[in-house]
Amino acid sequence: MGEATQFTIITDSATDEKMLYQGPAFLSVAAVVDFELTLSMPSRLTADTGVDALTHAVEAYVSRKANPFSDGLALNAIRTIGRHLRRAYADGGDIEAREVMMLAATQAGIAFSNSGVALVHGMSRPIGAHFHVVHGLANAMLFPAVTAFSVHAAESWYADCARALGAATDGDSNALAADKLVEALRALCQDLEVPTPQAHGIDKDEWFRLLPLMAEQALPSGSAANNPVVPTVDEIQDLYAQIYA
Repeated sequence: MGEATQFTIITDSATDEKMLYQGPAFLSVAAVVDFELTLSMPSRLTADTGVDALTHAVEAYVSRKANPFSDGLALNAIRTIGRHLRRAYADGGDIEAREVMMLAATQAGIAFSNSGVALVHGMSRPIGAHFHVVHGLANAMLFPAVTAFSVHAAESWYADCARALGAATDGDSNALAADKLVEALRALCQDLEVPTPQAHGIDKDEWFRLLPLMAEQALPSGSAANNPVVPTVDEIQDLYAQIYA
């Protein structure tokens, strides 16, 4: 929900690099958020924007800059998305699902505007810039693998996300709940028919040729620095290679 955040993206068309900018100047004075405008959205766009909102919420909660204000909004957004995203995807005319998904997306946007996002977003921008993959879909391609990479460094925070999502119970240990979150994200992306880069039609040779450059570009925005595990360039390359097929 860019209309509720202090962030914007500018693409350098000469270098195919997406750059993140932030500050109060980018924050709207007011925003009209009308869920009825989403009723005609196709299922692919519903899935991509829904996973994007979930990524906003989870990364806001586990961010190194998280705070009590962002935490409450993030967990509520995760809870709502976990109960309604599949419904909105399956039936675009489900008014209740559309309305609460719009609310959750707005809450997630305000949450990450106050805590920042993390590695998924840092890695998704180069995919969008070089291969013109829409932002939410690039996030979805990365979300399970990056979460699996990060989860050991912040088990209790990821466990909270798992419980809010409905993937774990209060009786589960934090370690088990965190693992369940990774599996739940994989299942969600499968249910929403999220393609791999290969299935999306991205040429393998071109992907791996650009992989070192994408890894270098994923770090400067600052999003990766918010991640529970701050990755090296080599680790980012490994994650890009892992998700291709």
